[in-house]
Amino acid sequence: MKQYGLIGHPLSHSFSKKYFTQKFKNESIIDCAYELFDIDNLDQFNKILIDHPNLKGLNVTIPYKESILEYLTDIDQKAKTIGAVNTIKVSNNQKTLKGYNTDYYGFKNSLKPFLDINHERALILGTGGASKTVKLVLNELNIDCLMVSRNPVNPDEISYNDVNKYVIKHHQIIINTTPMGMFPNTSAFPGIDYESLTKKHLLYDLIYNPEETIFLKKGKEQGCITINGLQMLKLQAEKSWEIWNS
Repeated sequence: MKQYGLIGHPLSHSFSKKYFTQKFKNESIIDCAYELFDIDNLDQFNKILIDHPNLKGLNVTIPYKESILEYLTDIDQKAKTIGAVNTIKVSNNQKTLKGYNTDYYGFKNSLKPFLDINHERALILGTGGASKTVKLVLNELNIDCLMVSRNPVNPDEISYNDVNKYVIKHHQIIINTTPMGMFPNTSAFPGIDYESLTKKHLLYDLIYNPEETIFLKKGKEQGCITINGLQMLKLQAEKSWEIWNS
């Protein structure tokens, strides 16, 4: 039995096991299983490998997408550029652990159908691992980015207090890369000026549980285009499967 899985913490909200279990059933894949490895420290990573000798691939989620890099034997160039990994191919009797970033593929291909000529600038809420993927994609699409952080330190970062009416008006895409609003803390939302949003704005939340966060709901009330993270997740999952079986 080939084994695959997801490492992260917490994983109570995870989509991946349900997705892959259903995929295996739908496609009559009978020699594969997908498990959740909820670990509170990456020191437990090697034990997962030892306890699961038939492990062929892993997905990686919060909070380990950046810290997992030091455990890998090789890193795909795109993932190296981003500085974050969410997919690991395990091969050569676990001697080779190669990291990839399929979030890049999922985000890019889920966003592109909604873009138009007016989408020239974007606000990225958050500066964690996911924000790096988002920033690289937007840069490749020739969209200027401004990062929003609780504690800005870099020249391209501003604080939430700086996101005023002017900033909102001149950034037609706003992407939430933080876990703010994710189940079970569904009452939380990023503190920006929602009343300044218009139907010209596109709001994208990487969160998929709940399907509509308060961030997206407030955008929809102003007429914005709104996208959640579900399609991105499905696309990145399929890309992971392609990598594991290549």
